[in-house]
Amino acid sequence: MHAWLCENPVGVDALQWKELPTPTPGPGEVLIEIAAASLNFPDLLIVQNKYQFKPPQPFVPGSEYAGIVRATGPGVTGLQPGQPIACLTGTGGFGTHTLAPAQRCIPLPEGFDLTDAAAFIMTYGTSYHALLDRGALQPGETVLVLGAAGGIGTAAIQIAKHAGARVIAAASSAEKCALAQRLGADATIDYSLHGASGGFRDELKRLTEGHGPDVIVDPVGGDLAEPALRSIAWRGRYLVIGFAAGPIPSLPLNLPLLKGASLVGVFWGEFARREPTANAAMLQTLAQWYLQGHIKPVIDRVLPMTELPQAYALMAQRRVMGKLVLRNTP
Repeated sequence: MHAWLCENPVGVDALQWKELPTPTPGPGEVLIEIAAASLNFPDLLIVQNKYQFKPPQPFVPGSEYAGIVRATGPGVTGLQPGQPIACLTGTGGFGTHTLAPAQRCIPLPEGFDLTDAAAFIMTYGTSYHALLDRGALQPGETVLVLGAAGGIGTAAIQIAKHAGARVIAAASSAEKCALAQRLGADATIDYSLHGASGGFRDELKRLTEGHGPDVIVDPVGGDLAEPALRSIAWRGRYLVIGFAAGPIPSLPLNLPLLKGASLVGVFWGEFARREPTANAAMLQTLAQWYLQGHIKPVIDRVLPMTELPQAYALMAQRRVMGKLVLRNTP
């Protein structure tokens, strides 16, 4: 097998594509031949030693991937060689093969494309957990999605629309706003024109006729966090998902007090660990929505697995709409 090995997490340049022994699965493990793996923001942080999860070195990055089970270890039930699966394990995905705990593998129903499966679990799991579980989204409510052209943003638009919400999508260019509209957004805000100091709040007020958004999906943080929170509706829910824009914003706590609003933390990975039965049911629902055509991952482009450094560069430059996927040669 081959894999991108991180022996010293000082950045992308330290990764090396190496030939490694193909491992044998131990108790509770499966050996997976990886068809495709997607790139998520934590995959960039982890090779820079900036992520909260710090795996033992050396490690193979790549948190999310899909492929075929090739061997099972002792005690594994419910999975068998030849079965297509998707996994989210934190590491191991950027290679041709990996070992994964069987309990972290999701059997894929017939008709689930492996490229789509590699770009599915993290963004749709996070967005569903955010909107419907933590955010208690109701039909007819208005949702503001920040970073709307990213992986979380594109998933959130689709899930919110399927749940019967009105969606306002905010993104950093006309091209990204157009993508959001194709996904079903009812209105868009281009914050290259309406930034934090350039009328973002006024535009949001206009689009909601002064009501403000009932739910705000924020995977980016940054300068727009405070004006977005200031705009929130009475009893609104501000979903704190991540900080892709950089430093964690400091928000005045009088704002949720004045609006009767809630700041709601969304940590889907911890939810999946603490509430595995609820998480499994959620993922089954999402798989059915995919097969029914209600949701589909937005794939910016597919690159060969050997071109991982280029994929990282595109992500760091914020040139990705949706998800980047790395594929191994069939």
